[in-house]
Parts: sequence; C-alpha cells; structure tokens
Amino acid sequence: VQLVESGGRSVQAGGSLRLSCTSSGYTLSFYSMGWFRQAPGKEREGVAVVDRDGTTFYADSVKGRFTISKDNAANILYLQMNSLNSEGTAIYHCAADRDFRPSLVYRPLSSEPFGSWGQGTRVTVSS
Repeated sequence: VQLVESGGRSVQAGGSLRLSCTSSGYTLSFYSMGWFRQAPGKEREGVAVVDRDGTTFYADSVKGRFTISKDNAANILYLQMNSLNSEGTAIYHCAADRDFRPSLVYRPLSSEPFGSWGQGTRVTVSS
C-alpha cells in the first residue's frame, strides 16, 4: 500500500490542523490504520489508531483533542488535531495493515504490526 500524508505545517500553540493520508489503488476499508509521530530526539509513538472495524484508540496525551477518522469512500485517513501544544511538534506518519487488528491486542498503538508507511508530514507548533 502506498500512503501519502499531507497537511503538516507550522501552527501556533492552541491552534488546529487536519492531516490527511491518501492511498491510491487500495481499499482502505479493509485496513487498520494509524497515525504515528516522531519528535526530534525521541522515539516514534502511536498517536491514534483505527481498527478496520472502526474502533479507535488514542494515546493518553491526545485524548479529547485529536480525532482519527477514515473516509472509506474517498480512501482517505484523517487526523484532526485541536488545542495543539509543543508536544505536537513532530513528523507524522500514517500507517496501514490489512492483517493487524488493534481491537484484539493488548497494545493497540504499537507500530510494529503495521506493514505500510507513508513518508510523513511535518508539524511544528510554536508558542
């Protein structure tokens, strides 16, 4: 699966952004998908994941502020990010996997099971 992220840019703290992840040639409704981010000098972390059955999971740090959604008809994955703070500065990657079922595992935000990754889009949050 080829994934392309977009929507990253510089934004002031407290602002909002919507990231998009598109795929051509694949039906994303068959895939579990997720958003992951890597800040400078830090390990990659799971931000939000949606199982192919629609169940969503969020990192504690973004609950109530970020929303993951998937437009299956348009084959687009979104991440709506509100009330951004400095922790939001990172490169955001989307990922997909047809076999992985986050709903059925202990660590649904784990990145290892995802087989397809995009190149990422950069988000910078300034105070």
